[in-house]
Amino acid sequence: MRIVVTRPREQAGELAARLEQFGHEVSVCPLIEIEPIGPEEIEVSGYDWLLVTSPNAARELSRRMRGRPKRVAAIGPGTAMELPDRPDLVPSVSTQEGLLAELPRPAGRVLFAGAEDARRLLADELGADFVPLYRTRQLNAPDFPEADLVLLASASAARAYAALGRTTPAVSIGPQTTEAARRGGVTVVAEAASHDLDGLVAAVADA
Repeated sequence: MRIVVTRPREQAGELAARLEQFGHEVSVCPLIEIEPIGPEEIEVSGYDWLLVTSPNAARELSRRMRGRPKRVAAIGPGTAMELPDRPDLVPSVSTQEGLLAELPRPAGRVLFAGAEDARRLLADELGADFVPLYRTRQLNAPDFPEADLVLLASASAARAYAALGRTTPAVSIGPQTTEAARRGGVTVVAEAASHDLDGLVAAVADA
């Protein structure tokens, strides 16, 4: 099967290699790029909870974090893997709603670290401070390859793919990505049960 991986090129290698091991023909065609923003140093030692909602945020936070919060929560296993230490909480449902449902209350003083355009549900519900660590830029891909399946690993990539007007069906990493894809007219044939590389690879097999 011909598969297109749409992650940023520097993040696409492992996924592409795993798919090739199953005999798929894989092309890497990035539809987004990541631009770090925000302060170079982030002091976290005064917080009861630090909430991290994407692997990109976890990577940026690991580089810039100073001090240690009392506890850390990662939105999913892929995000947890990018943190320097194992988090105290990874919810069973990898969404902001899932994290909010499992976070002990009262949560105390909370810092929410994510993308510039991240949903503000956690900040609104918890009165959390918010620090944007990166923004995503949509890329134009006039030479997007012909394929049987497209992998979408973020809502930003889903919106970028929808803008191309292609009809190749997609596999999505999770519900927010699926929603963004379908809103743009993309056919999503499978959604990862776990919102990480393992989940994407398994969803390709299901598709």
